[in-house]
Amino acid sequence: MITQQDITAIIGSNAVDNDGDKLGKVGQVYLDDQTGTPEWATVSTGLFGNKETFVPLADATVADGTLRVPYEKAKVKDAPRVDADQGHLSPAEEEELYRYYGVGTGGYADTDTTRSAGYTDTDTTRSAGYTDTDTTRTGTDTNRHGTVGHDTSGPTTDDAMTRSEEQLRVGTQNVEAGRARLRKYVVTENVTTTVPVSHEEVRIEREPITDGNVGNALDGPAISEEEHEVVLHAERPVVAKEAVPVERVRLDTETVTEQETVSDTVRKEQIDTDGVTDVDRNR
Repeated sequence: MITQQDITAIIGSNAVDNDGDKLGKVGQVYLDDQTGTPEWATVSTGLFGNKETFVPLADATVADGTLRVPYEKAKVKDAPRVDADQGHLSPAEEEELYRYYGVGTGGYADTDTTRSAGYTDTDTTRSAGYTDTDTTRTGTDTNRHGTVGHDTSGPTTDDAMTRSEEQLRVGTQNVEAGRARLRKYVVTENVTTTVPVSHEEVRIEREPITDGNVGNALDGPAISEEEHEVVLHAERPVVAKEAVPVERVRLDTETVTEQETVSDTVRKEQIDTDGVTDVDRNR
């Protein structure tokens, strides 16, 4: 059974049907005017979640932040269209929803659809919830709910207003932020290097005739013509190319955590007093 303590956990949570299929997000919770117990919840349905459908909470359960209702997804989707922005169900609207879901008749004892749900008095000149016949009494008296004063905007429920406010629930989701790839291609560049080379050169050596070489000097005709040749050698640079591996390159990922600021607007209720002194009981 859903209680008032479950309301905070229900609003904004996911709703699922009896098979566990997701119905949508829970938007609002409607309380019974007489008992104050959660009686209806609105669920965002439709392709873009832009429609709010009423579903009864009588047999619903909540666990692990998920609201489960005992109905088929199609049943909830095709429920009667009721304006969820009005903040209150009329008796006729509630009767229609009760009939559709087959959970009862709503317990109305009169046919006056202009009064709030759950009241059986027929005197439309009195304020809702009063059992006396004195129409001059003010809201400072104790009514049949045991409260001091009465609600001027609807049926009297208890002696206090509940002030609520929206809170941001921020989470994260993993999305594709970009792609990285490796591509290998060939470029040409000039490389200049220095290599030592050698070559032979001819030089003339002259030696005088001595006793040691006179024999070689007189070997041959006294006067003749001769020609002597020497082959000269030189080194030339030779260039050859070969492909050699120099490194391995691969892609890898790492997770970097940073702080990002998000902002949104939230609504909260304020309570003003008129003619009384505000007393904070928490101090």
